[in-house]
Amino acid sequence: MSRHQNTEALLERLVAFDTVSRNSNLALIDFVAEFLEGYGVSSHRVYDDSGAKANLVATIGPADRGGVILSGHTDVVPVDGQDWHSDPFVTHVADDRIHGRGTADMKAGLVAAWFAVRSLQSADVQLPGDVILAAVSGEEDGGLGTFALLEKLDE
Repeated sequence: MSRHQNTEALLERLVAFDTVSRNSNLALIDFVAEFLEGYGVSSHRVYDDSGAKANLVATIGPADRGGVILSGHTDVVPVDGQDWHSDPFVTHVADDRIHGRGTADMKAGLVAAWFAVRSLQSADVQLPGDVILAAVSGEEDGGLGTFALLEKLDE
């Protein structure tokens, strides 16, 4: 299976999680944690006050110096009342584009970040600092997950 097919398969799987802003994202977070663990990347969860949503944070590289955060959100806008001609939680290709809820905003961005880091790892590149991968909740609800992530990073 080519890298292109792997990224599409992962995007297809992420889109299948109905993570509209009113729903939990924990099943997606669990899936991503297992995916990253398969590449030797450990992670931890930062739960919201309800316990129904979480951010996932994974760090690779030397943690003793500054680095970069690659972050994206896991929640999507609700599909209620929208004129979808197919199931919004099943990807399909039309006109050389992948369609499905979250493909452009933001699940494909998460996939791109994860595969970029995976490429760095497989190339055995010496990172000048750490790379933090973050999958946050609550972007559609005022950025709540991002604020929680920033508070945690300050600790």
